[in-house]
Amino acid sequence: MPRGELIELVNILPKTGEFTIEVNPGQVDEAILSRLRAAGINRLSIGAQSFNTCELEFLGRRHSAADTIRAVEAAKKAGFDNIGLDLIFAIPYSTVGSWEKTIETAIEMGVQHISAYALTYEEDTPLQKAVEAGELKPIDEETDRAMYELAIDEFEKAGFKQYEISNFAKPGFECKHNLNYWLNKPYLGIGPSAGSFWEGKRTLNIADIEKYIELIEAGADAIEESEIPNDIEFACQTAVLNLRMRAGIDLKEFKHRTGLDALELFAEPVSRYKKMGLIETSEDGFHLTRGALPIADSVLCDFSSI
Repeated sequence: MPRGELIELVNILPKTGEFTIEVNPGQVDEAILSRLRAAGINRLSIGAQSFNTCELEFLGRRHSAADTIRAVEAAKKAGFDNIGLDLIFAIPYSTVGSWEKTIETAIEMGVQHISAYALTYEEDTPLQKAVEAGELKPIDEETDRAMYELAIDEFEKAGFKQYEISNFAKPGFECKHNLNYWLNKPYLGIGPSAGSFWEGKRTLNIADIEKYIELIEAGADAIEESEIPNDIEFACQTAVLNLRMRAGIDLKEFKHRTGLDALELFAEPVSRYKKMGLIETSEDGFHLTRGALPIADSVLCDFSSI
């Protein structure tokens, strides 16, 4: 979208407490960021990914580490005081040392929020095909875990609270729209491939941009998938999303949202993982322990259905 059209769109949108926009480091400058800030956007998420040149080239990113540094400085000059960086670890050929340097640089940027995700290999992508063909070897699990543990430790030392499996924030700067997802509350997604959860229904828009525009201009919806979860499915979805947060499941809130008792519904996995030291319970609820975080996906599978 041309910059001028983006500004016009932002100006007609309703104002809200937190308005986030994601940007690529090499495609913004102080001028455009100042206009966005003046238009009401008050949170910026910058796709840094890495501060290592070789890793950025491997990921196919067009920006450099210097571009990210310039983008952060430009954002501050433009008046943004809520800035986040998105980082990726476990990139093939990377090391714990190179990841540590990326962590250190991110902290030095003086931002308020950092997201750190392990590189994933989605089905039918060039990366996954290269792995299947034996042309690419993913980072081993031990190194992957060491990188993740390092991130938790270093960000905590720097004053970032880990409030979700992959997200860290200075106090008061937790991302509000992401918290909404993890609390399994309603949201609307607009555009190709956008997902929504509205009035009890989950929908996913078609991915084809031209077809999406054609349908919208014709006054039709562009939904490709739709489902209405039943009570148990909704409860399981809520549990999985809640447990991604370090605070975990609040029993009263869970009962209010689902009508069900989380400890009764998930008695077996809670008991089993508590004995393994992977879940901790209290009078108010239960949450994953630090030791469960690196293997959270495996643990959460047992809460996805009953």
